[in-house]
Amino acid sequence: MQISNGVPAGAIPGAVWLKSSASVGNGNCVELASLAGGDVAVRNSRFPDGPALVFTTAEIEAFLRGAKDAEFDHLTG
Repeated sequence: MQISNGVPAGAIPGAVWLKSSASVGNGNCVELASLAGGDVAVRNSRFPDGPALVFTTAEIEAFLRGAKDAEFDHLTG
């Protein structure tokens, strides 16, 4: 089954959602799930059945490299 952007996150079969241990317990978390085809789905934990964004492994790797290199730090204050 091809999963595409905008699919309701709760409708993704077999998705096991993970969030960072650094996430605070107030429900404002970004969660990720590995998909059968190798892609990665991302959802907002405040809206667990809301739309998911789907990224390739390469896209997730590029984002994580940027986050580790502090490229997005200016977005949080």
